[in-house]
Amino acid sequence: MQTKNGMKWLKQIAVAISVVLIASTAWLVFVINDLPNTLEPKTVKPSGVLFDNVRVLSMVDKTSISQSLQAVLVIGDKITKIAAAGEINAPDGALIIDGRGYTLMPGLIDAHIHLNDEAELAAYLAHGVTGLRNMSGYPFHLRLMERIANGHLLGPDFITTGPILNSRGPNELVLQTTVTTAEEARLAVRAQHSNGYRHVKVYSNLTRAAFDAIIDETASLGMTVSGHSPEGARTKGIPHTKPFEIPWEASLGRGITTFEHIETLVWHGLRDNLDQQEMRLLAAAIAESGEAVTPTLYAHKRLVLIAQTQGAYLNRPGAEMINPLVTWFSKSAQQYWRQVDASVYEAPHADFFLSATGLLHEASVPLLTGTDSGSFGIIPGASVARELELLVAAGLSPFAALNTATRQSAEILGFEKTGMILPGYRANLILLPKDPLTEVAVVEFPVGVMIGGYWLDEQALDAMKSSANNSGVSSFFRSLIRVIEMKLFA
Repeated sequence: MQTKNGMKWLKQIAVAISVVLIASTAWLVFVINDLPNTLEPKTVKPSGVLFDNVRVLSMVDKTSISQSLQAVLVIGDKITKIAAAGEINAPDGALIIDGRGYTLMPGLIDAHIHLNDEAELAAYLAHGVTGLRNMSGYPFHLRLMERIANGHLLGPDFITTGPILNSRGPNELVLQTTVTTAEEARLAVRAQHSNGYRHVKVYSNLTRAAFDAIIDETASLGMTVSGHSPEGARTKGIPHTKPFEIPWEASLGRGITTFEHIETLVWHGLRDNLDQQEMRLLAAAIAESGEAVTPTLYAHKRLVLIAQTQGAYLNRPGAEMINPLVTWFSKSAQQYWRQVDASVYEAPHADFFLSATGLLHEASVPLLTGTDSGSFGIIPGASVARELELLVAAGLSPFAALNTATRQSAEILGFEKTGMILPGYRANLILLPKDPLTEVAVVEFPVGVMIGGYWLDEQALDAMKSSANNSGVSSFFRSLIRVIEMKLFA
């Protein structure tokens, strides 16, 4: 009798476990597929879109703002014709948009982000960002890139590096791929290429052997390389009392597409010495070598703002669009920065980073707009306007700053046929109520965005923001699943 009761009890436990597993699986499937409906492409596109009565900022050159009102015709996702206002006849079924003298310009590109979840795409689009370069790849980024390219998901143009390549050291992070020897580095690059990645990101602690092998292997496979200039092992006394194991000049002329973060250049290239003349020499060396730089000024500035406001900056309007898993994981970091006295180190460095970026620009080093969005305290999409403001504060004209987020980024990163308004170019466009050449930050609030042949008006953009705000629980668990997948299968 006891045996029968025991068997019955075990069966009940087994059934209960099965029910829990089935329910959990169903819930996870629901969460993974519970994407914002604002990212679902509409079933029907207009036969064309005619923008009439617009000022066109084509970004072709410094004189590219139209002096008179113009009309721009888009068929599918291509710009087909540009003429004076009122001189283009729209095809039957076309959507006609009266621009009312507003400014039409290319959509913005954020050249340094960390995308954690699809919901963030809605935040980027809502703020006029139509191109993204993700700088730390997960397997889901490859699937995402394909879905966007195939028109199955509405989102900005999207490219990604593979998982960051680094060696052991103080900048080593859990989601990076650790390589030490040349053979390990070559195998890691080949694995990324085999998985579908075409861009590699290198990091600060790389050994000389690993770095040299990465450069050689990526060149043979036709992959690009961007990231930090490798320092080698960081032992006691580096950089202030003894030099880096790998001098920063060792990264010049190696085929690197972009150096990331002005603070990394100052740290490695100047040994953290805030010296204007040394920075001029560094800028001249980069200009001669030919690499571009993504300063990510705002990534450091937001730390200063968090410290100066004792954390109040973290709760500004729009912060709800920041990925909830990132916010959760960064609680200790947020608490740390709330208590920092920024006047000791961070604020003087932020000021120097501005002047250093200005010196890069003076030396004709190509600059890209990147924000490090995907890190705590940085609002996706809105951060581009903050970066542009800082670039202007660094000494760039509004046109030059906008160029870093449009044509220059498109050409350097390989976003084909975008970044300018010309016939034959793709219609990644934003419509602005004010002149961005007068007030660069107006790009944060477009009255409309065009992407993939779809026109998103103000109502649609508001819905994008709302869906990014309300993605909390689903976004948290989707992001967590992607992190687990990354560790298990990347």
